[in-house]
Amino acid sequence: MPVSVRYIVDDVDAAIPFYTDLLDFKVDMHPGPGFASLSRGELRLLLNKPGGGGGAGQSMPDGRAPTPGGWLRFQIEVPDIEATAARLKAAGASLRSEIITGQGGKQVVVDDPSGNPVELFQPH
Repeated sequence: MPVSVRYIVDDVDAAIPFYTDLLDFKVDMHPGPGFASLSRGELRLLLNKPGGGGGAGQSMPDGRAPTPGGWLRFQIEVPDIEATAARLKAAGASLRSEIITGQGGKQVVVDDPSGNPVELFQPH
């Protein structure tokens, strides 16, 4: 069973090429400008525009509205983090740091066009 993550994005149409062209996701469904469902292996990524695309983009009863950004993120494994980071930078993506080496491998966090973080990881 796939794991689903929902991200709120400012512009679904701008987010799709970031995920498909740069991070190897595929579009499974894009019924309108406020919603898209993408996948990469067992990960399903649901993209919603605030105020559109069904209930996920709607404001809460107390008036709080869904917004992109923050630090919670999902992680995808890449075979060559340096090449992936270089491709992302060349495409104008914003990396939150340089590549960091830890005990388990190398990682870097990249922001999608709305500022949602995606962690790229290359194990040792």
